[in-house]
Amino acid sequence: MVDRDRDEYGKARNSRPRDALGRPLPHGSRGVARIPEDLDLSPAESLTYAQDLLDQGMAFHAHEVLEAAWKSGPDDERGMWQGLAQLAVGITHIQRGNTAGAAGVLRRAADHLDEVNRPAPHGVNVDALSTYARAVIGDLERDIGIDADRLRPRLTRTT
Repeated sequence: MVDRDRDEYGKARNSRPRDALGRPLPHGSRGVARIPEDLDLSPAESLTYAQDLLDQGMAFHAHEVLEAAWKSGPDDERGMWQGLAQLAVGITHIQRGNTAGAAGVLRRAADHLDEVNRPAPHGVNVDALSTYARAVIGDLERDIGIDADRLRPRLTRTT
């Protein structure tokens, strides 16, 4: 049986280092800084941090920030945060070369964002992000390349 990393409650964790695209590296390798599992930020801080990570090309890490907000946010905002986290996962799949996986996750992201009441909380630009996701899906389906600059969508109207 494989000995797994566990937290103080016995929950399995993966403490292996990861590369900039979130792929696990061998134990002992030098990876990029991890997002803490107990991240607790305000919505504004989460959006700013996730945007900074997206701008650095670190969509997997942005996903972890947005997922923390999704899991800790109020029930009426969870669909929005889930859509944002899925958007970052879709971008991660593109960065890793998995276009089929990217299209599926981006479609779910757009569907979640389409269901958010308007105006969206915290200045999230759900209309532009849903449109962005669907445009990227269309380009992936037509085998049109997506350059790195296009993988940095603006999460809010003010950033």
